[in-house]
Amino acid sequence: MADKKTTKTTKATEVKTIDQLQADLTAKQNDLTEAKRGHKLGELTNPRAITVMRKEIARLHTAIRADELKSVKENK
Repeated sequence: MADKKTTKTTKATEVKTIDQLQADLTAKQNDLTEAKRGHKLGELTNPRAITVMRKEIARLHTAIRADELKSVKENK
């Protein structure tokens, strides 16, 4: 029997505030911009890093949105 595939939820267990998530998001977006610039200039050695950064940004957006929805639900 095959084992269950583990997901990358280890970071999800960390408790971060919205401000920390926003700061991480801003940093990742700046890194993505620099990586895209480097890729256009031929300086980026691993172009898959752009894909990884985009997915991390999406995860941060999801975490921020989930926290916003949770706070709205608690206020009702």
